[in-house]
Amino acid sequence: MFSRPVLLLLLGLLLLTISIAVQNTLVPLWLTKAQVSTAGIGTVTSLYFVGNLVGTLLAGRLISRLGFALSYQLVCLVFVLAVSGLWLTQSLWGWLGWRFLAGVACACIWVVVESWLMLKGDATQRSQLLAAYMVVYYLGTVVGQMLLSVTNTEMTAVLVWVGALIGVAMVPVALAGSQGAKPLHNPSPLLAMLRLKSARSGVIGCVLAGVVLGSLYGLLPVFLARQHFDDAQVGRWMAVLVAAGIMGQWPTGRLADRFGRRPVLLGQMAVMTLAALWLSVMGSRHGFALSLVGLGVVAFTLYPVAMAWACEQVSSDQLVAMNQALLLSYCLGSLAGPALAAVLMDNLSDSGLFMLIAATTSLVGFWCWRQRPLLTAL
Repeated sequence: MFSRPVLLLLLGLLLLTISIAVQNTLVPLWLTKAQVSTAGIGTVTSLYFVGNLVGTLLAGRLISRLGFALSYQLVCLVFVLAVSGLWLTQSLWGWLGWRFLAGVACACIWVVVESWLMLKGDATQRSQLLAAYMVVYYLGTVVGQMLLSVTNTEMTAVLVWVGALIGVAMVPVALAGSQGAKPLHNPSPLLAMLRLKSARSGVIGCVLAGVVLGSLYGLLPVFLARQHFDDAQVGRWMAVLVAAGIMGQWPTGRLADRFGRRPVLLGQMAVMTLAALWLSVMGSRHGFALSLVGLGVVAFTLYPVAMAWACEQVSSDQLVAMNQALLLSYCLGSLAGPALAAVLMDNLSDSGLFMLIAATTSLVGFWCWRQRPLLTAL
């Protein structure tokens, strides 16, 4: 299962994820120091996720024409260009454009890697490959956050080594040789995957994951900065959040296999609602670490549980389209989440971030509970 090409692909993903994590945390902080409004920061974050949306729609056609390996190398080059643009352009409008382009590249990378890994294993191996993918992704995110506490966080210095890291991430896939053959053409349109009744709960779960993770990535650093944490402390707390997600991957997968995905999904939503409600009331005063860990465990494991279930509903030649559909759902949530959270933080309080998470999670949880006849297969 973990052949040489798979290991090389995961290594490239690790390096790319480190660079993505560093940017996702520092871009809001750089904008905060430049005295950009919370609404402006939320808009920049949302444009990144708009890019994710566009990249998701383009990825399938790109893969069908160029194959996995060449598509991967091409979008890595686009990602380097987007990183360089942040240093070349200092205006807010320029940053909106470059973060949009970075979002396009990242989404294409995720679809390429996820689909490539899924096609390399049969139905009994896909969940293990997906678990490995998620662990590597979140491990790279943690490493990226921890680097903020030991490196210079000035924009020029960071963008230089981040761009170099993306270039290095292209090497492992090149060493994998000609393993990136084109997939079989899938005549099923992406919208057909979204309308698939048996995958509906997976789609909704991915939308919720997008709302929660998009808000946390984009505006939790702002919340922490306003609680008088410095850059290093912000990086460490973000690392704690993602580390909790890593630790929750294996236990959550085991629970889903043993007790079914429906009760696990509902349990995740219940824990997420309670943790977010506590943080919205108490902020960083009491029980902050425990609540943040609980939120991290359920927030970062919701997407793989929903994704694994949905992918089991389709044949192997539909996996690329299904991965596009699920990532599209995630991107829609990620697009709405930061924008809504920014409005609540501006008009209510900084705790509006957690109010949004609690409200959306409870609503989706109630919908899932009401859909019991449809979700018995979970």
